[in-house]
Amino acid sequence: MRVSIARGLVTRPKVLLMDEPFGALDEITRNKLDSDLLDLWQEQKLTVVFVTHSIQEAVFLSQRVIMMAARPGRVVDDMRIETHMARDDEFRVSQAFTQYAQQLQRGLLAASQESK
Repeated sequence: MRVSIARGLVTRPKVLLMDEPFGALDEITRNKLDSDLLDLWQEQKLTVVFVTHSIQEAVFLSQRVIMMAARPGRVVDDMRIETHMARDDEFRVSQAFTQYAQQLQRGLLAASQESK
């Protein structure tokens, strides 16, 4: 996975597009790579567009989460993740993290009710 990211960075892009890059990984490895990606983002000053189906990953990595629903494809939420906490293991278990994750979960539930 790290080689794929390095390959994407070799041309020094201003925008890095990542579509479910860690989806098939176990939780421990995924968390480590999420942290590595944050470090890279800060060092390289990149814009990263990151697609994930994981609410926890979205909250951990993002400054902004745009949630989409299917059938028809549409934006159902656009939320800023604003925290002064470092994005580390303590953030993952913080009240702020939980509140953002709950808000996204509620948005998913509402979107799934609309599509029935």
